[in-house]
Amino acid sequence: MLSDKRVLVEKAQARGVMMKVSLTINGKQLMATLANNPTAKDFYTMLPLRLSLKDYASTEKIAYLERKLTKADAPAGTAGKIGDITYYALWGNLAIFYRDFGYAAGLITLGRLSGDISLLSTAGDVEVLITPVEP
Repeated sequence: MLSDKRVLVEKAQARGVMMKVSLTINGKQLMATLANNPTAKDFYTMLPLRLSLKDYASTEKIAYLERKLTKADAPAGTAGKIGDITYYALWGNLAIFYRDFGYAAGLITLGRLSGDISLLSTAGDVEVLITPVEP
């Protein structure tokens, strides 16, 4: 099944279709567009995902994934910005930023949220369902 998802991702990318995902938090939906990079494509093949996002440093919500994502062609790091969906390769976790953060080695951009990001800035854990949005 994983290889079937990879084939669909590659075909969509070849047609110029953006990878879009939906994040459902407390019954409310946020949309996101994933980046066109190998790490984001690998993440997309894992969907749907139900995760418990934990607050980290009052800046981001994080959750550990069931497996490591590829780091092929990834930059050495990047700065997290409000609305960024990222992968922290050093720990193997998803990180979604609700506040700006400086440069971090091993941080790879997966995509960008649109909508009311304040859903993520609530205190404590947040349950999220991340699903692919078919073109």
